[in-house]
Amino acid sequence: MWYDRVLADAIVIFHLAFIVFAMGGAILVLRWPRLSLAHLPAAAWATLVEVMSWHCPLTRWEYFFRDRYGDGRYEGSFVDHYIVPIIYPDGLTPRIQLWIGLSVLIVNVSLYALVIARWRKRRAADRESLKTGFDLSESDRTRATVGTPTVSL
Repeated sequence: MWYDRVLADAIVIFHLAFIVFAMGGAILVLRWPRLSLAHLPAAAWATLVEVMSWHCPLTRWEYFFRDRYGDGRYEGSFVDHYIVPIIYPDGLTPRIQLWIGLSVLIVNVSLYALVIARWRKRRAADRESLKTGFDLSESDRTRATVGTPTVSL
């Protein structure tokens, strides 16, 4: 049926979005810290899939809908079929997969170090406001950490 192809294509789009989110979602966590509740498991899963050379279930679902549509399967994984031809034209080796997994880990550890540093700075500002008896609003804390003077009327 036509909707099987639509579902297979939707899975491909979701799969790519998941990979992008797992790789760089910590940038979004800098703005929305609670997003880390979704991002940390996604990054961990992406790292494990690459480092352990596991097959992603999204690829299996895509195969399922492509088989039902009669489009046929392609050889290899989602990454092999869609991403590798763009990034690694010669093919994906276990060594390259290991480096991809490690790069996901390194990028995310670096970005989460920024998240933690910001959280500590905000927490120190909150503690200082408790000591002095002043309650700084979120915008005042932001300005205080940037160094912009604040004027209260």
